[in-house]
Amino acid sequence: MSESLAPRAAALDAADELAGARKLFALDDAVYLDGNSLGALPAHVPDRIADVVTRQWGQLRIRSWTEGDWWTAPERIGDRIAPLVGAAPGRIVVGDSTSVNVFKAVVGAVRLNPDPARTDVLVDATTFPTDGYIAESAARMTGRRIVPVAPGELAGALGPATAAVLLNHVDYRSGRLHDLPSLTAAVHEAGALAVWDLCHSAGALPVGLDAHGVDLAVGCTYKYLNGGPGSPAYLYVAQRHQAAFDSPLPGWTSHEDPFAMSHAYTPAGGAVRGRVGTPDILSMLALEAALDVWDGVSIDTVRAKSLALTDFFLECVAAYVPEGRVTSLTPAAHAERGSQIALRCDEAPRVMDELIARGVIGDLRRPDVLRFGFTPLYVGFADAERAARVLAEVLSEQPRD
Repeated sequence: MSESLAPRAAALDAADELAGARKLFALDDAVYLDGNSLGALPAHVPDRIADVVTRQWGQLRIRSWTEGDWWTAPERIGDRIAPLVGAAPGRIVVGDSTSVNVFKAVVGAVRLNPDPARTDVLVDATTFPTDGYIAESAARMTGRRIVPVAPGELAGALGPATAAVLLNHVDYRSGRLHDLPSLTAAVHEAGALAVWDLCHSAGALPVGLDAHGVDLAVGCTYKYLNGGPGSPAYLYVAQRHQAAFDSPLPGWTSHEDPFAMSHAYTPAGGAVRGRVGTPDILSMLALEAALDVWDGVSIDTVRAKSLALTDFFLECVAAYVPEGRVTSLTPAAHAERGSQIALRCDEAPRVMDELIARGVIGDLRRPDVLRFGFTPLYVGFADAERAARVLAEVLSEQPRD
């Protein structure tokens, strides 16, 4: 192993303007590099949820729908997420899972582009599997054809038959960042609508939904937004589409007059029509509390630290790990990198087990990918150096019997 990079890590941490955010989270001595699967717990959330359970639910009971503002939570929390993805208020509604929102968005996009000559729904061929499953089902149900396309080949696949395109902003496996502005522009040039999955980008880098003319977008909140396991996802509907957006899952809470209990459905105005049923209040209010850690934080500052962290981690890997033992699958170019590093390793299952046993928490993507997520609010440069050093130690050892 070459000379230690620990002193450099300490200097970088001392100069880090986000270093103070770390104390807002409930962390132990482990290096937690799996926030791209499940974000760490903001330390104040348990007390906030205790109040929701004991006072709001336990004492106010049904009155909390109004006195506790439970009813407005999906739009209110959507407005708090909006600045993190470059959206104006009133364009995001929180609720349901990412999968359910992908279904709403893809079907809604096809219904916004109903020309029968537009027979195709294009989907990123490298997408997270569920997105592909949902898109294929949505295409069948709308009488369209699903067309898997490699992200680099999208421009050549677009044409007069394209109705909608579903794309991931950051590839969940490799960490590759796709060019949202140029791909959205290409989709629009072809007369189609762009639907983006932001699960691996929201809270890690600027998105610019409004600025880049995205039509519809979805995302989860339990990764970089730290909303907790199974926290509700969100749906973005561009202002220009809201009046015509036709959700395939109309529900009583998206009715213009929910408590009229009318048998005739009339959708509410705005993104609210993306609601379906009764909000999942406990997890939704945990998410709302978790979003407090973003108060006063610039997403541009987060992005700058993310790139510096991943650069430094790759530098440490190159310095510590013997040549040829791992290969980065994540692009080196900043414009093509999300906030994770994926390393191909022949011994990946053994290596990740050993890393976790030694307090470096990443995750495995079978058969041979070690995946490390860097959440700038609570991951520091010393964490990156330690992770690379322990990785080198593990790789230097023989497999256990």
